[in-house]
Amino acid sequence: MDTHARLDARTLAAIAVALLTWSSAYAAIAYALASFTPGEVAFSRLAIGSLCFAALLAIRRVPLPARRDWPQLALLGVIGLSVYHLCLNYAETRIASGTASILIALVPAATAAVSAIWLHERLSPRMLTGLGMALVGVLLVVLASGKEVKFQPMAALVLLSVLASAVFFVGQKPLFARNSMLGVTAFTFFAGTLGALPFAGGLVSAVHLAPWSHVAALAYLGVAPTFVGYLAWNIALRRASASQLSSFIYFSPPIAVFIGWLWLGEHPGLLTLVGGAITVAGVALANTRRRALPIIPPTETCKQV
Repeated sequence: MDTHARLDARTLAAIAVALLTWSSAYAAIAYALASFTPGEVAFSRLAIGSLCFAALLAIRRVPLPARRDWPQLALLGVIGLSVYHLCLNYAETRIASGTASILIALVPAATAAVSAIWLHERLSPRMLTGLGMALVGVLLVVLASGKEVKFQPMAALVLLSVLASAVFFVGQKPLFARNSMLGVTAFTFFAGTLGALPFAGGLVSAVHLAPWSHVAALAYLGVAPTFVGYLAWNIALRRASASQLSSFIYFSPPIAVFIGWLWLGEHPGLLTLVGGAITVAGVALANTRRRALPIIPPTETCKQV
């Protein structure tokens, strides 16, 4: 099944919002981990996101998904939110940042593979070539940034996060057809928050002891990268295929470099700019379709001859 769709302005805007908020999450996570455990950070951002979704459901009077979908949504929430954030947070405290960036860059490829197996999405040679080009560009950006790259056993946690993210993105897609996007997203967050609850036992005391800036980092994580980011991503996911959409995740490292340039004055080197250009070209290639040649009726062919 070829589900490759043209991306309209609304879809591209939703992708941009998601990527901008997600790209800012890594610095906020590292900042919050100075006062909170990885489990407390994961639970806090999911809990804050859940509260935002609950308020939005009440304001817009959106019903929860059909009960027959609750078990699948609960499983997706635990896998794609609890497992993903817990593994990624624990990994960030134990492995080099460059290693994590490179491994997370495997999310689009993993999503494309899961989409092909689960949803039978056809992956054209053009899309596969574009994904490969974009991955090379991301590797150049990460390596040129000077981040340490050192593969360690704990890197397996990041690979688990990659797989969890791919399953989460792909698994939600069919459920949008018979449920509201907002209801599906909110339910997965409720389940994901409960899944992370056992890892947040000391959160109350940690909040009392932490500087206000670290608490603010938690609040930011819950509102911007979590609530706004996932909502925007699912708006786009409802309108495009999972494999097509995931290719845009390759933009995260270049966006992070651009944010550092504007915010911290970190000027990117030539290799970083080359890597960013390759990434853009790869994503563009993955999201373009070969224009079909017009079919000339036999009668018209005879007339031309």
